[in-house]
This record gives sequence, structure tokens and C-alpha cells, in this order.
Amino acid sequence: MRVAVIGAGIGGLCTAIGLQRAGAHVTVYERAPILSPIGSGLSIFPNGSTALRALGLGDPFASITADSAAHLRAGQRKPDGTWLATIPPEAVNGLRVVHRADLHRVLVDALNPGTLQLGISATTAGAEGTPRVELEGGDVASVEADLVVAADGINSAVRRSWPADPGLRYSGYSSWRGVTSRPVDLLGAAGETWGTGLRFGMAPLRDGRVYWFGVASMPADDRIPDEFAAVRRLFEHWHDPIPALLDATDPAAVFRHPINDLAKPLPTFHRGGVVLLGDAAHAMTPDLGQGANQAMEDAATLAALLAPLAADSAPDPGTVDHALSEYDRLRRARTQPIARRARGVGALAHVKGRLGVGVRNAVLRLTPASALGRQATAVQQWAPPATEVAPRIGDGSRWPAR
Repeated sequence: MRVAVIGAGIGGLCTAIGLQRAGAHVTVYERAPILSPIGSGLSIFPNGSTALRALGLGDPFASITADSAAHLRAGQRKPDGTWLATIPPEAVNGLRVVHRADLHRVLVDALNPGTLQLGISATTAGAEGTPRVELEGGDVASVEADLVVAADGINSAVRRSWPADPGLRYSGYSSWRGVTSRPVDLLGAAGETWGTGLRFGMAPLRDGRVYWFGVASMPADDRIPDEFAAVRRLFEHWHDPIPALLDATDPAAVFRHPINDLAKPLPTFHRGGVVLLGDAAHAMTPDLGQGANQAMEDAATLAALLAPLAADSAPDPGTVDHALSEYDRLRRARTQPIARRARGVGALAHVKGRLGVGVRNAVLRLTPASALGRQATAVQQWAPPATEVAPRIGDGSRWPAR
């Protein structure tokens, strides 16, 4: 099976690894001439870890992370440090926080040599989802495939070419992200702090450094001459250890971007021999920390469904179409409710006005910790689809038949 993957982000690389290990001939096209993942952290929840294990990446992932976040008190606080809500420890025991660049390196290293083609812009060509890609920057102008996986991100050119593309919508807030240049003591707690139109979050990395983010309600096109100075102005008087985190961060390494998601859910992730994956399919706000996790679930699902066909040099088009339709059904049912919930959490966090903030804080204080734990656990529970003949990629065992 010939597979062309557009985009070398986390979802695209995971998909390439899964299908390649199942026997497919995979090429990944990435328009960037060099890979330079942004300097931020990722929260990998149990569902994401399950997807990585299904793809045969459990051990490499374990080598770059630790359970340091699981031993910290988590929840929401006020800017003065008063706790509004605490999540039960059992709901975060499986959380792992990893530097995005470390995870990206592990994924690239897992590919067969020559799989990744850098400096090549690719998009789908042909009507009604014909699995062919047009290329710019390489030695050939187009490539035929049995499947094209569009993992080209929130601004997906492939999705924009589809009739049903809903476009993007701005959440009303933007986020700064940074990683401290040295270890910082989190004083036994992590999670988020919620103010009025402002949020600050923190999570420890394996080596003691801390990934943090600051979020502020603002126009999408705000121009800020000194981004780090803006972060300091907004958050330096918040509770400890926030000032220490800012002190330990290189200002040049801090970046900001507007938070967008899809304006409405897509009616399909599948068009002919082309599928959308990750942010291209279901871009969501980061308010549940599920964006990368859902992309990894996408990859594990697609690999499981196509595993019986991957090694076939001429797979039956009807069988391929059936597998892609099942991927579409499963992934829309899973990701779209999570995207709605993520946007709802963001709207709650950025409620306007003193009265609205007061009501929000009261709701958080009155919500039982057990209820918050159940909500968190529900999102984290996931397993790849079981098929009659699909081997578990990486260890040779088989999933039970449906």
C-alpha cells in the first residue's frame, strides 16, 4: 500500500510510523526545510499513552518523560494562590508532560530512512478525493498513492479545498508559551490559575524544568512590541512560583499565538482516498490538553483499521474505502464532543465581568472533586479499535475481534 502523508507534525509522524510498521510504503512530505519544533511542553494523558503503545512507541516515549506531574496537587487557583478546585490524584496519575521537541525527535527516529522528505510542499490533486499529491520543491511534480493522509495542521490546505470546510474561529484569547531554562520548584502544585480574562498554567518536565503558558483575552490581531514584557506585566504579581518561572525563562524563547478552532464540526474526515487527521480534521482549543492526544488516537485508529491491507501492493479500493469510512465514523464521534467541551472550558475560564468571574469561581468551589475527577477520566479512557485480523503494531500480538 502506497501512503502519502502531508505534514510532519505529531499526528503525521505517528501515522507514518504505524502504517510503515504494518507494511505500507510511506512517504511524509513536510514543507519546512528543517525540523524545528516549537519550544513548548505537551500534556500526554492516558489515552495518548495508549495510542503510542499501540503504535509500538511505548518504550521510546517512556525514555523522555516521567511521572513527576502525577505527584503534584492539580486544579484551579485564584491569582492569590487560593484553591478553587482540586482534581483527585487518581485522575492525573497517568499524566505525563514532555517537551515537544523531545517527542518529535523520538518520532522522527522511529521512521525508516528516507521516509521524511523535507522542503517539499504537498497538497491533494484531482476531483472527489483522488489520492494523488502535487509537490513543489522536489524532483517530481506529482505522486500517485493508494491513500493520502492530510495531517497539515489547523490551517490545512487540503481541508480548505473541500466544499464543507467551515473555516476557523478565534476563541477570544491568545496564549504565550515558554519553558524555563533551569529547574524550578513548583512548591508541590501544578495546574492552572484563573483570573479575570487571564490564566496561567504550569507543568514539570522530566529534568525539572517547567513548561508554562499564560493566556489573555485580547483581539486576535493585537500587536505587542515586547511579548515577554507583556507577560511580566500581567502575571508577575500572581502567586508563587509564577514570578520564579518568569525569572527562569529566556525572554527570546517566549512566543504567542492566537487560539483558534474549527468554526463548526466537519461533516466528514474522509473524501475518496484522502483522510484528514489531527488539527486538519478537528482543530480544538487547548483547554483540555487533548489536541496532540487526539491526533495520536487518530493515527493509532487509522493504523489499526488499515493494518490488514498495509502490506498489499494493490489493495482493493472498496476495502480501503470501507476502512476509511470506519475511521471517519469513529474519529468524528470521538473528537467532536471533546472539541465542544474544550471550547466550553475556555469560555468558562474567560468569562467577562466581575459578576461573571464571581459566579464562575463559586461554581468551581461547589463542584465536588469526585465530579471533576470523573469528567477528566472520561476523556482519558480510550482504546484502539479491535479488528479481526489487525496485528498490534510493534509487538506482534492481536487485538480481540469485534
